[in-house]
Amino acid sequence: MNFWRSLVGKLWATIICLVAVVLVTLGLFLLPYIDSNFANSGAIKRLFTYTCMIGFALTTIFALFLFTKITQPLQSVIAAANNIRRGEYGTRLKLVTSDEIGQLATTFNHMAEELEENIRSLNHEKGHLSSVLRSMSDAVVTFDTDGRIILTNPHGQTLLETWSGLDWGQESQSELNLASAASVLKEVPPPLQPLFISTLKQGGDQRANVHVRQGVWSVHMAPLHSDNTIRGAVAVLRDVTEEVRLEKMRRDFVANVSHEIRTPLSMMQGYSEALLDGMASSPEESSELIQVIHDESLRMGRLVKDLLDLARMEAGHTDIMKAEVDMNELLERVYRKFAVRAKDREIQLEFSPPEQPLLLKAADEDKLEQVLTNLLDNAFRHTPGGNHIRIAAESRLLEGKRYAEIEIRDQGVGIPPEDLTYIFDRFYKADKARVRGESGGTGLGLAIVKNIVESHHGNISAASKLGEGTTFTLRLPVEK
Repeated sequence: MNFWRSLVGKLWATIICLVAVVLVTLGLFLLPYIDSNFANSGAIKRLFTYTCMIGFALTTIFALFLFTKITQPLQSVIAAANNIRRGEYGTRLKLVTSDEIGQLATTFNHMAEELEENIRSLNHEKGHLSSVLRSMSDAVVTFDTDGRIILTNPHGQTLLETWSGLDWGQESQSELNLASAASVLKEVPPPLQPLFISTLKQGGDQRANVHVRQGVWSVHMAPLHSDNTIRGAVAVLRDVTEEVRLEKMRRDFVANVSHEIRTPLSMMQGYSEALLDGMASSPEESSELIQVIHDESLRMGRLVKDLLDLARMEAGHTDIMKAEVDMNELLERVYRKFAVRAKDREIQLEFSPPEQPLLLKAADEDKLEQVLTNLLDNAFRHTPGGNHIRIAAESRLLEGKRYAEIEIRDQGVGIPPEDLTYIFDRFYKADKARVRGESGGTGLGLAIVKNIVESHHGNISAASKLGEGTTFTLRLPVEK
């Protein structure tokens, strides 16, 4: 440090100036008096000069003493303050004096101790908050007022990376007039921009469901306050796609079951009222009405049975008696069962057996026959006369595992592409306008087929072209 800019330097300069002013003043008054009243005036002047020199020397020594007693402790305080500024919060002063500097050192040590404790508490809270954010299954993203991302948890970072690769186009621009807000939406994903703008403008929590491609996200966005001003917003996103799907499935299930039951109930009620009112004029007409009531009751029974079977399968309570199954024999038996029906419908049924014996080590033959029967029944129901239905089977090696692959291909009306992914849902009908076939289907057949196949650790898929036909591909593991 420059000595003349230090406290001691300024104090020493002040003392020197005061001493110099006093000596010059005395010299102006005493020198004329010495020359007129003393015979040896030169000796007195030399004495005066020596006295001034000694005074200046003592002043310098006093300044050095002050430098030692004042400046060095202050230098220690400055060095300790710089250490704390650099993050060394354990720095303490070792000055044991009873003057003001000692009190300053004590206060400084107390301040450093409190600061270290506060920093430790903040780090502890920061670590606790970081652990909470990492353990959350929801995505958390924090934005500042400029729309820049401040903080995310791992799930939030993964979500942002996934969304960053999507082509949003202009789908969010139509919902907001973003011309004036374009500068604050640089890093906010388009689905969150409406909530972000509303949060900044209204200053309150905002909630909404956001649809991104095939997923649904529940978003809760809250403002971040600092000194009564909003400094950003934090968004918590939860994937509720499955919940929304299940809720839709529940509503559809209730509606479909009500529809499926209402039709036979209405017919049974109408025909029974006709019998009670004596509208049947002959025993033949009465027998016909009773037969319709009987058929509708059987259809309701089949619906209830299929619902119970499906509920048991989805709950994991499927009664499957697994044993070795000869697929060649099973396919041949199913083929013979439908051969007469194919002849009556003028449909050419073809069967291509596997080139070698195809044995499943652990499978339920009755359940697999139910699967094949259901698939062939659907094929016959939607294939006009004069067309082909083909059954083919072969052994296939996929990913190091041996599978029995069975194809049932028809030349029916086909399934629209938008309906193809939903055909295994309960009560789903690709043709909304079609009437019931002669088998009186309940709309649960393919859902049951899928559950049976999955209980055998296999998979089933469908490919179709509208107007050309549909192919169901069934793969079942050969080994256990």
